[in-house]
Amino acid sequence: MKSRSGPITHVFAPLRLVPQRLAFPLLILASVLILLVGQFNRPLAVHARVAIADVVAPVLEVIHQPIAAGAHLTRSLRETVALYQENDRLRAENATLMQWQEIAHQLQSENTALRSLAHYQPPATTFFVTAEVVGTAGGAFSRSLLINRGSADGVAEGQAAFSGEGLVGRIVEVGRRASRTLLISDLNSRIPVRIESTHERAILAGDNTSEPQLIYVPSRGGIHVGDRVVTSGDGGIFPPDLPVGIVASTDGDSIRVEPFTALSQIDYLRIADFGLSGVLPPSAAPLPRPAVVKHGHIKAGSRPR
Repeated sequence: MKSRSGPITHVFAPLRLVPQRLAFPLLILASVLILLVGQFNRPLAVHARVAIADVVAPVLEVIHQPIAAGAHLTRSLRETVALYQENDRLRAENATLMQWQEIAHQLQSENTALRSLAHYQPPATTFFVTAEVVGTAGGAFSRSLLINRGSADGVAEGQAAFSGEGLVGRIVEVGRRASRTLLISDLNSRIPVRIESTHERAILAGDNTSEPQLIYVPSRGGIHVGDRVVTSGDGGIFPPDLPVGIVASTDGDSIRVEPFTALSQIDYLRIADFGLSGVLPPSAAPLPRPAVVKHGHIKAGSRPR
């Protein structure tokens, strides 16, 4: 069934388009009239422009709001994308900086350890070589360190091992590229020492604790906490006056010595040969030739035949 309003709609449709078709010419005509009136009556032209502005301004405002909102949204989207990109870049830079920071901490730790070694020069040495601690050896030697220097570098059994603060042990096993250092805290370690202030001689005996004890002490009366303990030179193992530690306690039946070096925190060692035969094993002699500086590096001399 057809709608009765159909023919009427078709009749009045052209009438609805008349205002749209006449709007542009009327605007042009109004502009021309305003210009003509402005030539003859300027106040009237001003009033006409103001009236037209009052009518057009709200319309322009309505049109401008969505345009401004769209521009603001576009700007916000661009800023958000830029922030995400900047955030990704900063994350990548932060990860890189964290890696470099970790490397810097490691290098600083190594540099500190090496500088500490450089500050202490054992007296009257005929040979020394710097070694890095690569592991804690197990087995029968429960307080020993594995170092990355061996017979190929001039290391031999019986040689002394130092940190930057003083004596920490001696070489007990030697391979071609690695050696084992027995620490002064090991149960098998016995070192002739003396109290620096009283010259009392004793034996520093390790017992697998962080503070070895003094045994065979002739007199305990003159020993006090804080007294320095150094090697005595007895037995021909080490020369005298090498720093070992300080007296930590005199309680009970034992006198405990705190080593100058934290034995659990050693990264680098200096292995030194003092040319003493004493009770050293035969493999410790003959001595290697003195170190030779070549092209800015210390090169251990070969052992004479």
